[in-house]
Amino acid sequence: MKKRKLPHTYVIIFFIILFCATLTWLIPGGKYVEQTTVTGEKTLVYEPVSNVPQTWEVFSAFFKGFVDKADIIVFILIIGGAFWIVNDSKAFDMGTMSFLRQAKRLERHAFLRKIGVNNVIITAIMLLFSIFGAVFGMSEETIAFTIILVPMAISMGYDSITGVCMVFVAAGLGFAGAILNPFTIGIAQGLAGLPLFSGIEYRLFCWLIINAFGFTYILRYANKVKRDPQSSPVYQEDEYWRKLQADQELAITFYTPRSAWYSSFLILGALIAFSIAYPLTTLTIGNSQLESLPLIPILSLLFLITSVLTLKKSVHLYILNLLFFTIFFLIIGVMGYGWYIMEISALFFVLGIAAGIANNKGANEIVRLFMEGCKDILSAALIVGLAGGIIVILQDGMVIDSILHTLAKGMTDLGNVATVGVMYVIQTLINLIIPSGSAKAALTMPIMAPFSDIIGLSKQATVMAFQFGDGFTNMITPTSGVLIAVLGVARIPYDKWFRWVWKFMLLLIILGFILLIPTVLVEMNGF
Repeated sequence: MKKRKLPHTYVIIFFIILFCATLTWLIPGGKYVEQTTVTGEKTLVYEPVSNVPQTWEVFSAFFKGFVDKADIIVFILIIGGAFWIVNDSKAFDMGTMSFLRQAKRLERHAFLRKIGVNNVIITAIMLLFSIFGAVFGMSEETIAFTIILVPMAISMGYDSITGVCMVFVAAGLGFAGAILNPFTIGIAQGLAGLPLFSGIEYRLFCWLIINAFGFTYILRYANKVKRDPQSSPVYQEDEYWRKLQADQELAITFYTPRSAWYSSFLILGALIAFSIAYPLTTLTIGNSQLESLPLIPILSLLFLITSVLTLKKSVHLYILNLLFFTIFFLIIGVMGYGWYIMEISALFFVLGIAAGIANNKGANEIVRLFMEGCKDILSAALIVGLAGGIIVILQDGMVIDSILHTLAKGMTDLGNVATVGVMYVIQTLINLIIPSGSAKAALTMPIMAPFSDIIGLSKQATVMAFQFGDGFTNMITPTSGVLIAVLGVARIPYDKWFRWVWKFMLLLIILGFILLIPTVLVEMNGF
């Protein structure tokens, strides 16, 4: 009997677009309009409008989705090109081998050997990215780290799903259990009229519980794959990464060409200029600001010292040093200067050029390698544009607000626990079609917060229902450009990801509801 072949991810997303186009024929149109009351307060009022049934637009959705998600698409192409240049130097291979050798040495400690050194490593990496997700809402940045951690996971005997969990899912867990995320908690509490980042004590507790459950689930899966690699649902797809590693497992000659020193001088010159322009940096964590510190001058000095030390040993170590400082400056840029995709793209673009120069590559060779990297990752970039077409169809059909309004009407005459549960379900469902936390907060909180006052429900509970509903399904919705990009970079088909992650998501959603119950039954600070 011939085995049924699963549809390609592109096919699945196109059928979702067709389904959404069908909804524009069936659902009445509507939109929320901002109005000002006599007291000067601004509110959102729902108004019925004519729907716009989508027909041939299903074919233009790819173009519009490409335009709408252009920033993420260009970001993916630049990241792919830059890392291809870095990969050509074999710096990652040397770094991975050294890392795994050091990890093996840790097994000499009885305690670490008992709990598993790899478990400690995976947990430490996930904890780091979860903190990033909880504090400053790391999301798009995970695309760049996926290119690093998926090959590392394969080298450790795991699979690409484990690699994605180490970075994207971990950041997603932190995002859902957000402590100080200004893009979700900050906006939602501001719109609800609450002191910014109030109720942090219970949020911190929820973050710990969510991480404990999520990390345990991921580690159990990772250890299962470690014992039986063929049990992985992406075992065949991971052949790409295994073959890539086999092709790169060549003897690495340690050397430092003169061009590597030129690369360090160029970077150092730029850092000196930045140090003069930005002598002090104020980091923003949630709604708090740390005292201004000379972070850029300090990092510039550290770069000078570490560059000299690494260049004396090998160009490979120098390029890894470049990568580490790229990450440091990324964190400072995001938390200190509000960097987003454009600035982060530029940062990694500089990394690629600097690595190419250090590896003694000419301009034409650097361009060739960059183009090869773009070509290799092009499928991931294209699928982001196609997935963006889902949102376009619903927006152009004028039905997104109608869906929201219909769901909101279902909360009348319920008890507090049931009401917060319905709010949670609504936010979760909305997140499947509007994955942007900031946009969803701006749309839903002006509706949910006054409704909470009417029925006597804590606004803080309403914000937490938004927080959990906004966070978990980011890891499964095909309308999330970041998820589709991460899966594209990791070469994981969406259908296989869905089949792996849906049970995990269901358990997280149930956990989220359990954590919401105390917000309406127990008196807590900020609630």
